[in-house]
Amino acid sequence: MKSSRTSARLLALALGLGLASTALGAAVPASAQTAATPSAATGTSVARYAGSVQEAANNKAFFEAVLKSVAAKRAAQPNVRAVTLYYNASQAPSFRSQISSAASIWNSSESNVKLKETSSGADFSYHEGNDPRGSYAYTNGHGRGYIFLDYAQSRQNDSIRVVTHETGHVLGLPDNYSGPCSELMSGGGPGPSCTNRYPNATERSRVDQLWATGLAHALGTVNRAR
Repeated sequence: MKSSRTSARLLALALGLGLASTALGAAVPASAQTAATPSAATGTSVARYAGSVQEAANNKAFFEAVLKSVAAKRAAQPNVRAVTLYYNASQAPSFRSQISSAASIWNSSESNVKLKETSSGADFSYHEGNDPRGSYAYTNGHGRGYIFLDYAQSRQNDSIRVVTHETGHVLGLPDNYSGPCSELMSGGGPGPSCTNRYPNATERSRVDQLWATGLAHALGTVNRAR
């Protein structure tokens, strides 16, 4: 994200969140209607392919927004081992299949955090449309966030890989564009020929560690980075 060097150092400590979301796209049917491009509110930003300090901060803010949303629900079930994150896919109907597949991939990969669809009270949501900035994670800075999926990029990249990658940011993983295709969070770095949709062993382990003792552990990690 675009901020001072001091902010950059602080962000580097925050769960290893380095860059923002990927320039990967998602496939949409030819009949998909063009959605309105979401407006960027003052003080917010989106992720671009090259990455920046500002984008890294947006990923961190998005992750914190999810934590805040989960906290209220978690208080009622303090002893449940696995944290459940609820998502709403109603604003991305063209990507419903990809979103479902991405959730299944993460649910089969993790023990301490699970993803479940809901029509109300979601911790985050998915949106779709056209945006020259591509796909990105967005937060309004007030505890709410969503993943935007761009139509145009669907012509060049694997549709499920992009959604699974973007969802990885919600779970606390950073981008690593210099990584190999076998690394999910390498995003668009390996090029459009990369169709790997699964997190590797290191990525799976990192997510499970972040949520190892439930929400309290995840919140503690964020607070120590401040």
